[in-house]
Amino acid sequence: MIRSDFHMHTKYCDGKFSAEEMIQSAIEKGLTIVGLSGHGYTAFDGHYCMSVEETMQYREEVYALKEKYKDRIRVLCGVEQDYFGGKPIADFDYVIGSCHYLHWGDDQYTPIDEHKDQLLGGVRDGFGGDFYAACESYFACMGDVVHTTDADIIGHFDLISKFCEVGVDLDITNPRYRRAYTDAIDRLIPYGKPFEVNTGAISRGYRTSPYPPMPMMRYIASQGGSIIFTSDSHHVDNIAFQFDIWEPIYRAFGTRVWDCPV
Repeated sequence: MIRSDFHMHTKYCDGKFSAEEMIQSAIEKGLTIVGLSGHGYTAFDGHYCMSVEETMQYREEVYALKEKYKDRIRVLCGVEQDYFGGKPIADFDYVIGSCHYLHWGDDQYTPIDEHKDQLLGGVRDGFGGDFYAACESYFACMGDVVHTTDADIIGHFDLISKFCEVGVDLDITNPRYRRAYTDAIDRLIPYGKPFEVNTGAISRGYRTSPYPPMPMMRYIASQGGSIIFTSDSHHVDNIAFQFDIWEPIYRAFGTRVWDCPV
C-alpha cells in the first residue's frame, strides 16, 4: 500500500490549508513520506503561482516543518514548476514539471485547467477553434518539460483533457491526439522520470479516472516508463485520494512504481 504523496498545494498558492495542516493530515492518514509542491514562480501569472517572495517564505517554512516533524514523517519540500516558468528560482528537494497553459503569439497564455469555457476560448482565439491543434501544441511542450524545468516527476501528463467528461468535445482516440501524446512520451522516456498517476481531477469531480488514462498508460508501459502516485491535493481531505483503488489497476501494467522521487 502506498504511504507517500508528493503533489499537494497550500495557502502559499491555490491550496486551502497551511503547510503544517497538510503535513498533519498526511500523518493522520498513515503516510510515511509527504511532499509539498507549491506552484513555482511564473512571471506572467500571479493568480495561483507563488511570487518570488512567497517562494522563499514557502521554502523556509517547509524546511522548518521538516525538522519539527522529522520523528513522525519524512517531509520533502518540492515545487510544481510550469513549462513556461522555466527552471525553479530556488533549490528544492524535487520538481514536478507540468504545463498549465496554451500559448500563442508573442505573449498570449490561457490556463487549460481553471474552467472549460476559458480553455475553449483559448482554443478559439489561439488555434482557430481546432482543439487538436491546441492539443498538439500542449503535448509538444510536455515532451520538453523535463528538460525545461529539471523535473523529477512528469506532472498530470494529459491535463488538457481535464474537461472531456464535463462538456468539452475531445476524442482521446483521435489519431492526431494519439500521435501528439505518443510523440511526447517517446521524448520523455529516455529521461527515466516517473509519470505521475494523478487523482486530483477525480477528487474535484471532473474525471472518473486519473491522469493518464488507460490508453496512455498502456503506451507508457510498453515503452518502459514508470509511475508515481500523487493526489494533487488542495485540501486536507484529498491527500492520497483513492490510491487504494487505483494502485492495483495501474500496477497491473507492470510498470515500476516509485515510492519517492529522490
